[in-house]
Amino acid sequence: MSSLIFLFILSFLNASFTASAQNLTFLNSICPNTNTTTFSRNSTYSTNLTTLLSSLSSRNASYSTGFQTATAGETPDMITGLFLCRGDLSPEVCRNCVVLSVNRTLTRCPNVREAVLYYEECMLRYSHRNILSTPTLRQRAIRVNSNNMSYKLVLFKETVSYNLNQAAVEAANSPRKFFTFKYNWTAFQNLYGLVQCTPDLTTRDCLRCLQRSINGLPVYKIGARILYPSCNSRYELYSFYNESAITTPPRVPSPLRPGKGGNPSVLVVAIVVPVIILVVLLPIACYCFLAKRAKNTYVTASAFSGDDITTADSLQLDYRTIQTATNDFSERNKIGRGGFGEVYKGILSNGTEVAVKRLSKTSGQGETEFKNEVVVVAKLQHRNLVRLQGFCLEGEERILVYEYVCNKSLDYIIFDPAKKGQLDWTLRYKIIGGIARGILYLHHDSRLTVIHRDLKASNILLDEDMNPKIADFGMARIFGMDQTQEKTSRVVGTLGYMPPEYVMRGQFSMKSDVYSFGVLVLEIISGRKNSSFDERDVARDLVTYAWRLWSNGTPLDLVDPTIEGNCQKNEVIRCIHIGLLCVQEDPVKRPTLSTIFVMLTSNTVTLPVPQQPGFSVHTRNQLHESSSSVDRSLITDLYPR
Repeated sequence: MSSLIFLFILSFLNASFTASAQNLTFLNSICPNTNTTTFSRNSTYSTNLTTLLSSLSSRNASYSTGFQTATAGETPDMITGLFLCRGDLSPEVCRNCVVLSVNRTLTRCPNVREAVLYYEECMLRYSHRNILSTPTLRQRAIRVNSNNMSYKLVLFKETVSYNLNQAAVEAANSPRKFFTFKYNWTAFQNLYGLVQCTPDLTTRDCLRCLQRSINGLPVYKIGARILYPSCNSRYELYSFYNESAITTPPRVPSPLRPGKGGNPSVLVVAIVVPVIILVVLLPIACYCFLAKRAKNTYVTASAFSGDDITTADSLQLDYRTIQTATNDFSERNKIGRGGFGEVYKGILSNGTEVAVKRLSKTSGQGETEFKNEVVVVAKLQHRNLVRLQGFCLEGEERILVYEYVCNKSLDYIIFDPAKKGQLDWTLRYKIIGGIARGILYLHHDSRLTVIHRDLKASNILLDEDMNPKIADFGMARIFGMDQTQEKTSRVVGTLGYMPPEYVMRGQFSMKSDVYSFGVLVLEIISGRKNSSFDERDVARDLVTYAWRLWSNGTPLDLVDPTIEGNCQKNEVIRCIHIGLLCVQEDPVKRPTLSTIFVMLTSNTVTLPVPQQPGFSVHTRNQLHESSSSVDRSLITDLYPR
């Protein structure tokens, strides 16, 4: 009887929303249909499902927030469900989509105990399992634009990934777990992106889910999206969301025309006032423009101050010198791309080979970051740090000239199946030790205390003897003599290498670099990226996978197959142990670099037992207990990028 009543309600709703439904776009439905996931029409579960769907589609549901959960019945026939509307849509559109989804559920997924329906505007989900506050990284739907990107593909892929990853941090730290961005890709084309989680997720679970979604996107396409039941990410080269609902620009009323109900005096004001403003402001604008040109002309002299001038001035190079060295920045000389621009190989007039990093005019690195990198690197001298040979700051040109390192970056070799064989265990162990020495110098042995903040495989360069050199100091921070940590409202870096306290609270310290070093160690041993795992794997990322193997007593299963038959097993296990100590969730428990260096160079030092890594898999109860206590304190302390 209840099913008949529900069908009557659905038929009424269907008649009421037919016009609205015509504008809603169905994407996909996932309806597992096995012996254990079906139910009979007159069962208790069927009655509970009717109650649940009626609750979610009622007029009193939370369409204004775009998210609601519901539960019906008791175990073993209990059912939980939710809906999530896109964060830029109005309550009316949200309600229309939810009602349509409920209306179509029993026809698209008849008699199944769990289902997910994806529409352009909303997602409806229910299950016989408890799906609330629990990230689900299966039941994925993917939609891809059939066209490939043909213009500056490498730059496009980096731009998409960077912007989506930064948006993920913003979304995870927001109450609605929703964020969009608009990026000026070319003079005539913008890149649009959107990321969203169900708001019942914790910050870390939302971020983990979005990482999985973003890493799965085929960013060589001009547009794509991946939808999980717990989160989704999307990018396009056209505006696909309601921009005005997110950032509303100030309105400028149009003047009325006389004879059409307008006031002639309004027309006079509309003409005279702009003319007066133009006459008054034009000379001021010209003065400001000329002043800005003068400032740009002499920016080199004013960009550095105090002791910085002495160090920096001796390294200053003329733009024409660099232009000549790189054959006018020819494509043939291009050898890669750094965090903020393209990198060229050059030969100075004295025959010295150099790597020239030319910052793009549209890059995120401004004068402050440029000055920071010059001053920091100019004062650092160590065999495991890339050496600055010079810089140029003329007009809009910002150029850094480094020593040339012939074997490119670590990620170019270690993650390439055809090249990783060049690095046997002896070389990998040497690289781990070299990176540790470089960070130790930054943290303790140089006259500055430097926190790098962006340690990753692509920022480790390898010379002709495979000696590692840490590069890219644009994000580095200098600490005072007695300073141990700092807080920032602008989280920068690379997801997967950043520790939890930095991503979620903006706190960074020497232990932030230690966490990144731990991820690097595990990547070097395994030959796998931390982000290379997907929903089919037994773990969510490399850190979680390594922890699981360690806990199961099989750490050697982590080792790259290309070296597993020819490595010192005790050394490898010790390095895995050290890596796991570095990625522990509690920064206090992570060892310092001086301790790590002793651990690497002395077998007599007893290593402590590693604890739970940051961003690793918790048991359901532990996750609920820890994340709920943490997240309540995060609600008022949001630190976006």
